[in-house]
Amino acid sequence: MIITLDGPAGAGKSTVARALARRLGFRFLDTGAMYRAVALAGMRQGVDWHQPQQLAQLAEKLDIQVSGEKVFLDGEDVTEAVRTSEVTAVTRYAADNPQVRRLLVGLQRAAAVGSDIVTEGRDQGTVVFPQAECKIFLTAGPQERAQRRLRDLRAQGEPATLEEVLSALQRRDREDSSRAVGPLTAAPDAVQVSTDGLTVEEVVERLASLARSRYPTR
Repeated sequence: MIITLDGPAGAGKSTVARALARRLGFRFLDTGAMYRAVALAGMRQGVDWHQPQQLAQLAEKLDIQVSGEKVFLDGEDVTEAVRTSEVTAVTRYAADNPQVRRLLVGLQRAAAVGSDIVTEGRDQGTVVFPQAECKIFLTAGPQERAQRRLRDLRAQGEPATLEEVLSALQRRDREDSSRAVGPLTAAPDAVQVSTDGLTVEEVVERLASLARSRYPTR
């Protein structure tokens, strides 16, 4: 069974998807981390962001492995490195690159073969796994998403203000929704769930019930 979780930045997708996978005994696939890993490699190699072919050629040479909550780039654990604000700021160059997307979509589909999996991102239910048995579009209000992102940044020791984070999220929403390839949009058959005012446990319980209704033997 494939369960897709799509939605805007800060909606709680990664946290909820991990917890849901644990609850159901499924594998978890963090697709956003894959694009972040490509962006991190691009930063380290000093690619020209305005020359998409440079990043595409680099991506083809990378060994990106996402195992549970860990992200590995050419064998190096970059789980923390890919979450910095510097990487976040340039991840769009990987996400907007058609060749990079084709490459990573192929890796994501390969990862799901023969597996029960919870996968989260921006286009999982629309592009990567249109055949998924259970599609969820997770949402939350801009203020709540900004507060969550601010807590994450402060936990990483990065200085930021709520106003800065909110502005960055709103800009990212516009970019994600207007992307030429793999834009952020809910699949027609996705169930929309707002996480506003809910604890992680409450959201996970709601999604687990939804998943079981689609696959009663779980």
